[in-house]
Amino acid sequence: MTTANQINQDDINKAVWAACDTFRGVISADTYKDFILTMLFLKYISDVYKDEYKKLVAQYGDNPELIHAMMSKQRFVLPEGASFWDLYEKRYEAGNGERIDKALHAIEEANGSKLKNVFQDISFNTDRLGQEKQKNDLLRHLLEDFGKDILNLSTERVGSLDIIGNAYEYLIKHFAAGSGATAGEYYTPPEVSTLLATALEPVEGDQICDPCTGSGSLLLKCGAMVRKNSGSKKYALFGQEAIGSTWALAKMNMFLHGEDNHRIEWGDTIRNPLLKEKDGNGLLHFDVVTANPPFSLDKWGHDDASNDPYGRFRRGIPPKTKGDYAFISHMIETLKPETGRMGVVVPHGVLFRASSEGKIRKQLIEENLLDTVIGLPEKLFFGTGIPAAILIFKKHKTDKNVLFIDASREFKSGKNQNQLTNENIQKIIDTYKARESVDKYAYLASFDEIKENDFNLNIPRYVDTFEEEAEIDLVAVRTERLQLKNELQTLEVEMEGYLKELGYGA
Repeated sequence: MTTANQINQDDINKAVWAACDTFRGVISADTYKDFILTMLFLKYISDVYKDEYKKLVAQYGDNPELIHAMMSKQRFVLPEGASFWDLYEKRYEAGNGERIDKALHAIEEANGSKLKNVFQDISFNTDRLGQEKQKNDLLRHLLEDFGKDILNLSTERVGSLDIIGNAYEYLIKHFAAGSGATAGEYYTPPEVSTLLATALEPVEGDQICDPCTGSGSLLLKCGAMVRKNSGSKKYALFGQEAIGSTWALAKMNMFLHGEDNHRIEWGDTIRNPLLKEKDGNGLLHFDVVTANPPFSLDKWGHDDASNDPYGRFRRGIPPKTKGDYAFISHMIETLKPETGRMGVVVPHGVLFRASSEGKIRKQLIEENLLDTVIGLPEKLFFGTGIPAAILIFKKHKTDKNVLFIDASREFKSGKNQNQLTNENIQKIIDTYKARESVDKYAYLASFDEIKENDFNLNIPRYVDTFEEEAEIDLVAVRTERLQLKNELQTLEVEMEGYLKELGYGA
């Protein structure tokens, strides 16, 4: 229940988006997104910490040692001088950038492995904000924006932690919309995440992994799906992200959604997989593996693939300039043998390109791992207009068929981005679960049919969406033509009469 003094989602979304005005026109959104998102995280943990401190003072005011001991056991520990409010009080003094960086470093140190290295790729004391005076003024304005009453993020005022997490996601989505090609590095549209999470059906007790974590929204959606369906928080989220600042966003995103039971590693998944067994020799295996990897990544690690110690490329080594099957191969090898299921977003070339990719695709189908191919509409993803597909793989299939769904023509059209509506998603899911052919929408293909097509998975080979043109009745057309001809002759006679009356006749 929301009380009168609680903030609502719209208000907090507008307030954090308005805070971006400080930077607009000065630096690009792709640069200042890290400052805004980090400041939201710092403000949240500072307000919660301040709130808790007030409560303990009211309760144990005459026992500062006890209060100090209890504060040191909070979810996040804030060292003296490192909270948002300490920075806010000194906002008119020189050195805002340096002060913020020092505070973030102190918070990292005080919280051990929980926040280790999270802020190391994010520096407020950067020349990208201009010379010292301009930088100091910009950061003062930023502190003042987050210091407004509307952004009081204390527990009592926020109510559900989801409100903070949703505001963070709201910002990430808007930054992605303005970031062009780079958006794909960290953001999967929420409808696509919902579709993947619903299809993969994560359940209580599952270990769920995204080897290309980005900002973590796909993992969070899977966690939310478990809670929605079972009411349980007994699951674990794993991931790996190559870009340091994006990895930091994912970590903060997890905490702001209350997902403390996560393990997100920082590093290149293909060249250096870090989610390994305790002995360090084998890869960890998961119940659910899902990702939206970079499309056709050049320089993905081809040179070392033939000597891969984990045997990920035993079906073949993907081409040097297209890493799609490198990610697919990695994901397949991290599936648990009985429960493992996987959903991956791919460009359409993955479905039909020949050579080494064709050999890998053929073997995956022969091993009966491929379950479903879903064709998506174009312009769903930020940074690229090309249509993509989702491949669903399962370790324990009950038949040898592959379901093809052509969902490319049903979407809500937008100027820059198209969207899948709830109805579009539900139709895909219903079709996926029914596992039956649907005229002009889905086709359940046998192994033999796919083999006859040389293991080419191009969706139009299986789902016929051709609409026949209506037959033309030539007799009716001739009759209508004669009728129009007679009407025209009548009009010509009438027109000639009018012209004579007006004195224009012969």
